[in-house]
Amino acid sequence: MVSELGATAKVEGAQEALYAYWAGLRRDGRLPSRADVRPADIKSFLPMLSLTEVGSDGRFRVRLAGTGLYGVYGAEITGRNLAEIYAGPAADYWRRELDGIVKDRRPAIGVHSQGWRGAPHLSVLWMRLPLATNGADVDMILGYDAVLGGDRAMKLVSGIRAA
Repeated sequence: MVSELGATAKVEGAQEALYAYWAGLRRDGRLPSRADVRPADIKSFLPMLSLTEVGSDGRFRVRLAGTGLYGVYGAEITGRNLAEIYAGPAADYWRRELDGIVKDRRPAIGVHSQGWRGAPHLSVLWMRLPLATNGADVDMILGYDAVLGGDRAMKLVSGIRAA
């Protein structure tokens, strides 16, 4: 359970609700596609959602990042590829995680320290859900991130910021 990772009940409930929404889009064991996801159905999640495109060359590019993610990543990440967002061990971590989601065609959750951007007292509790245009081959990943680490964490992700 995500509560074992230090999540609040609110974050745990949000992840469970988003997972249930994603699972409800599956048909006959096939993965949902990006076209199946309707933003109006998941409005409350939008600030902390991302869509990551899986390139045919195996590269990952953030196609869309919610406004709340600006505070999490310290910059606008829409349109950037993995190597432009992370360096060193953080890039290796995300490469392994995203490669695993593509290969296994299964959702994943985890916790990642914000130490890579100078905030080791904060962590991101993340969830990634595979999407596939053809129902089988993952070509996009729906992400949800929540900051853990006290009151300061909530200040980091609040407010509207222009890209």
